[in-house]
Amino acid sequence: MGCKNICKLCNRLIISQAVAFTNGQLIITLPAGSYENGEKYCIVVAQNIPETATINAPVVIQIGTGTQLYPLQNRCCAQITACSIRTRTKYSTRVATNATGGTFKMFGTPACSPNNDLRAINGTAATVEAEAAATQGIKKGGKVNA
Repeated sequence: MGCKNICKLCNRLIISQAVAFTNGQLIITLPAGSYENGEKYCIVVAQNIPETATINAPVVIQIGTGTQLYPLQNRCCAQITACSIRTRTKYSTRVATNATGGTFKMFGTPACSPNNDLRAINGTAATVEAEAAATQGIKKGGKVNA
């Protein structure tokens, strides 16, 4: 059985209206409205991410023309940065409010986030060349590990 030619989208699917890099923050603007505490919303970043955005810029959500900015966090409450966000991608989030504002918390960890962590530590300083070879599986002689 094939895909339906006509179907209704979920009313919790939110398509961004704008993406901007301002004051060191990547701002994703969502349509005006009320985003309820504890509710799930799937946010689609529809616009291109500005080329001027830095990879460590915190990602925040703006609702309509409001002035309040809400942080986008991962499941461990760490701030999501611009290197974790991609254009034309859907992110499942849940709104968490408090007495003065709130946050959008992403389900899971973004799969596209780069990980620059070392494989291990041994008390010596890692060199860029040695670490690059280790991550690519290359021995000193230039041969690929089997």
